[in-house]
Amino acid sequence: MLDSLITSKTRLKLLIKFFVSASNQGYLRGLADEFQESTNAIRKELNQLAEAGYLDKNTAKNKIFYRANTQHSLFKPLQKLIHTFLGIDEIVDHVLSKAGDIQSVSLIGNYAKGLDSGEIEVLILGENINQAYLLQLAAKVGFKLKKEVKLYINVPAIEGHCIHLYSSKTEV
Repeated sequence: MLDSLITSKTRLKLLIKFFVSASNQGYLRGLADEFQESTNAIRKELNQLAEAGYLDKNTAKNKIFYRANTQHSLFKPLQKLIHTFLGIDEIVDHVLSKAGDIQSVSLIGNYAKGLDSGEIEVLILGENINQAYLLQLAAKVGFKLKKEVKLYINVPAIEGHCIHLYSSKTEV
């Protein structure tokens, strides 16, 4: 998959972190702690990605914060590539086509924070939702991606970071 194309595990983690959601940001030491990597490995990859224009740098509180450069011509294709790698696009497409009257689909948990934990958590809100179909779909997608897919259906607001993937009012 993508890890055979991008051979640096650190770079792949950073791309997932910053491109799963444009709102994600991080600084050197925080990213090193989050990924349990050395600051030198993180610094090298951050510098290369920033020099290539994929990341923006901003200074605040004596720290340099990095985030995806949404103005870069490859931002949308890279974000789509990361979503495809994580299986997000496939989950949303299947959910919308056969699961009932879906009002919104959101990515929550570690992937919403940009962490590749191997567990994809999806919050689905709607009416007349075919839960049996969704659970079967989650198992199939999880097997295909070699990741665990957890679905939360009509669960009250879950605390923490979330990425809205679809809303019946406007597609995100």
